[in-house]
Amino acid sequence: MAASTPASSSPTYPQILRQINAGQFSPVYLLHGEEGYFIDELVKRFESLLPEEERDFNMYTLYGPESGADAVMDVCRRFPMMAERQVVILKEAQSMRADQLNRLHHYVEHHNPTTLLVIACRGAKAKGKELIEAVKKHGLIFESKKISERNILPAIADLVKEKGLTVDPKALSMLRDFIGTDMARLYNEIDKLAFILGPGAMVTPEAVERNVGISKDYNNFELVDAIDSRNAAKAFAIVAYFAANPKANPTVMTASALFNRFSNLLIYHYTRDKTQAGYMDALGLKSPWALRSYEAAARSYNVRQTIEIISAIREFDTRSKGIGSRQDEYALLKDLVFRILTARGVIRI
Repeated sequence: MAASTPASSSPTYPQILRQINAGQFSPVYLLHGEEGYFIDELVKRFESLLPEEERDFNMYTLYGPESGADAVMDVCRRFPMMAERQVVILKEAQSMRADQLNRLHHYVEHHNPTTLLVIACRGAKAKGKELIEAVKKHGLIFESKKISERNILPAIADLVKEKGLTVDPKALSMLRDFIGTDMARLYNEIDKLAFILGPGAMVTPEAVERNVGISKDYNNFELVDAIDSRNAAKAFAIVAYFAANPKANPTVMTASALFNRFSNLLIYHYTRDKTQAGYMDALGLKSPWALRSYEAAARSYNVRQTIEIISAIREFDTRSKGIGSRQDEYALLKDLVFRILTARGVIRI
């Protein structure tokens, strides 16, 4: 293996993968955070570092609930057998007592140069101030954060670009609506598209419909577009399709798409800088193309109507969960779309 890299702060998942592929390693890795997918994938990469013939003697997998700090440090201080390096992976470290996990700072501060230690706290932040400070100085910390609904679109766009593809804006929204923030599923679907379409291809709505299984004509993107333009016939046709295909079109995703649209539309209405750049900055948009849909929506719904609609969406969200209503959620969705299309700007206080 290549020489160790110097300590680094807050690397991204792709950066760590590139370092591993280049044979550049830190002596200690602390992987922690709420999003388990990235931690699982990095652990798999570390598990495959050693050639198969070396793993029986130089690969150690320990589990937090069963291992104390002393046992972990004892293994780390051993020397590899007929190899350059040994790999020690501590899984489920979030289940260790805080004081036990923190004691590992003694090893990190005087680590064995022939051991690569990976501490994986899946689904939680690591406990232990001294351990964290020691890894900052001598190793590498990766915090795997959950991607929010607000940030999922640029995250999908970045992943598509990373795979050597480009993506149509409508296809991008279809992927967001169908997959949401499920990172394991998202990576799987993008990998599948990259394999099928080939390098340099564009991910189109037709490609998503054909390979991922989302209708290019009946999805949340099209519903929002129909509502933006007050196309009632199209909007109700989409709602009817959702009701006939509930598993592929959960109302919670539709409510989220509608809420995001109108909460951002409210920001649009109240933005002081009325230039294109001002609107894009306020809404966090990267492309003027995305701004056009807000311009269309703003012509259809003024500020008071937008506020009324946001209130209606919140009411729908509550009632669709069975609070204050036993009505079918798709009947409630149809009613919501009617209320949006006929909003007069009546604000209840």
